[in-house]
Amino acid sequence: MTARDRILAAVEELIGQGGFKAVSIASAAGAAGVSRQTVYANFGTLEDLVAEAVTEVSTRALGEIAEQIDAVTDAGAYAVELIVAARAAFRDTPALAILVFPESGNPMFEADMMTNALPIVEAFVAPLFERAPHLMERQGDVVEVLLRTGLGVLLFNSDAIRSDADLRGFLTRTLLPAMGLAG
Repeated sequence: MTARDRILAAVEELIGQGGFKAVSIASAAGAAGVSRQTVYANFGTLEDLVAEAVTEVSTRALGEIAEQIDAVTDAGAYAVELIVAARAAFRDTPALAILVFPESGNPMFEADMMTNALPIVEAFVAPLFERAPHLMERQGDVVEVLLRTGLGVLLFNSDAIRSDADLRGFLTRTLLPAMGLAG
């Protein structure tokens, strides 16, 4: 593992344990077992370091989500499983879970978060339109609804959707009819 990889892994661990406030150049260097100069040489600034760590963990989680839902052929089941898999990824990855808490320095709560998130969500939702081409005429609305629903599921847990089965049932009863995917 390279020094860069050790630093990114250390930052992911720091974020998962203490949020963004736990990350500094010094804490990243100490946790990775490298000098502060090595951190600066690889990332330049604290903002660049945190951004790259969040991108790394997000990319890894998105890959895992994609693997889980790739074989789902039914459009409605795809929309449901996308949200269920995303919630599981956030639950299983402490550094991702931190992204849903409003904390100073958290990129999820920056003014342009929705603008930045839409292209990522569009990439994941694209297979839905292959499975249900009639939704293409409402593509922007569908992407927006799935993003907002997914964020709502991550931010606001309740007894009604605590288990994956409960969440699937809820989404099947509510989201799919709203999208025109319930039969």
